[in-house]
Amino acid sequence: MTDSPFWAGAEPGATRRHTGTGAIGGPSTKLPGVYRRAYALLIGVAALMVVLAFIAATALDRRLIDPDGFLGPSWMRLPLLCLAALFVDLVPRALWLAKGRPKAMVVVIKERWEQHWNRERFTLVMLGIVCFYLTYVSYRNLKSFLPLILGDANYDRPLDILDHALFFGHTPAGVVHGIFGTTFMAHILSAVYMFFIPMVAVFVAIWCVWSKNISYGYWFVTSQVLIWTLGTATYYMLPSLGPGFEYPARYLDLAHTNTTDLMNSLYNSREAALWWAGYDGPQTVAAFASLHTGVSLLWALMAQYTVKIRWVHWVMWTNFTLTVIATLYFGWHYVADDIAGVAIAIISFYLGGLASGQKFDRHGLSSHPTTTTSKIPIEADD
Repeated sequence: MTDSPFWAGAEPGATRRHTGTGAIGGPSTKLPGVYRRAYALLIGVAALMVVLAFIAATALDRRLIDPDGFLGPSWMRLPLLCLAALFVDLVPRALWLAKGRPKAMVVVIKERWEQHWNRERFTLVMLGIVCFYLTYVSYRNLKSFLPLILGDANYDRPLDILDHALFFGHTPAGVVHGIFGTTFMAHILSAVYMFFIPMVAVFVAIWCVWSKNISYGYWFVTSQVLIWTLGTATYYMLPSLGPGFEYPARYLDLAHTNTTDLMNSLYNSREAALWWAGYDGPQTVAAFASLHTGVSLLWALMAQYTVKIRWVHWVMWTNFTLTVIATLYFGWHYVADDIAGVAIAIISFYLGGLASGQKFDRHGLSSHPTTTTSKIPIEADD
């Protein structure tokens, strides 16, 4: 029984060229350690973020917080996602292939367990989820500390001037509202923007659990920890709130959506962080760079390079396009924020690919893995 063809990568039984010596699994097999860079990058970046968050919290005399999500705290949410992915991977497959026969289901589950859930898969899932969790929680804390460290200073005015220049004296919001209107499309774009929040963790679990080629799982999660780290750095390099917070009058005609409630909540939390000495909750207002744009682009790139199903590509690229529109439509970001988000996504994608053993062509428009596991390096496409 083979893995599902959903993920691109080397198929079982394909011809491979080896850089190591000896038969696969034999006593003379040379282990190249192709994931050492991915291990080092994952652990190193996560450790750096934890240290920075701890130093900032200590200096500010604040506690480190564990941000809640749609399934509760992160320490509960990510393991639950992993267990849910394990259940979804084993049980429906067994029900389908065994046609509901209990004894046959046991055989199917056992085969899947032995073929897919090996030591390397568990290492990827555990290391990837733990490093992402540490990076993401540290990101949330460092973002929360932003106004306490830098105060109320921001670069919204020059970013807004740049927007006017790019749109020939108009605001991006005015142009986008004129094209899409302010009622029906507001609900569509709000749903797209809010979709991002739960899928951040879900996609980490999906790529770690179901990528047929182990290197693709490392590519995804390594790129994720990089982009959230780079995003944190850009917040401190160019602090800004976003036009929806700095110039709210431009968005008063928009229909009330979940995004409206979220923006109001984030504004209140920032004001509390700045002016209420007893407040120790999160504040998550920061515009440059747009991680909604960056991470959505990263999802689209990963799908384009690692997933075979063409409609998945269309879904991911459509989601990215609508997310960029939503950032301008609701005033979450300036154009420069989106451009910066694209830049850190490409950097993270490329560095994550190099660390996980991907080989890009001369123009970077395609790639192939140099490994399917840490024991099987590949010099060319199958």
